[in-house]
Amino acid sequence: MSKLVECVPNFSEGRREEVVEQISGIVLEAQYAGLVVRLLNHSADRDHNRMVVTYVGEPQAVSEVAFLMARKAVALIDMNHHQGAHPRMGAVDVIPFIPISEVTMAECVTLAKQLGQRLADELDIPIYLYAEAATLATRKRLPDVRKGEYEGLKELIKTAERRP
Repeated sequence: MSKLVECVPNFSEGRREEVVEQISGIVLEAQYAGLVVRLLNHSADRDHNRMVVTYVGEPQAVSEVAFLMARKAVALIDMNHHQGAHPRMGAVDVIPFIPISEVTMAECVTLAKQLGQRLADELDIPIYLYAEAATLATRKRLPDVRKGEYEGLKELIKTAERRP
């Protein structure tokens, strides 16, 4: 049995079908490029203006696909014009890694930290790690991390308490 990680990234887009398809299509493109990943599902909700992609694969391939999707989302989603019913922090809201087979939660935490660093370095987006990967106790719960949402975060991010 090989190592398998599930990834369920959430993006702040659920109304523009072409954007939803471009972001979720990256998983299929990655398969054709030889990365060991498999798309399980993707869905978009117009009211929440949010999409969720679910896929599995080898840990490093899953992380690479998450980066590629995040890069595409940042390029296509303008949060200054985003409206939706779901709490959100940015074009890329969350990217959870879930151990499925032959992978520990500690390995998923390492993946999250590595991807977070790469997203910060290469895409210049603020990163908050939560749940098992949280670097501060106050960031364990996702609702606590999302406090203020995108609009409020513009000011909160300047405080020591909310520094990414």
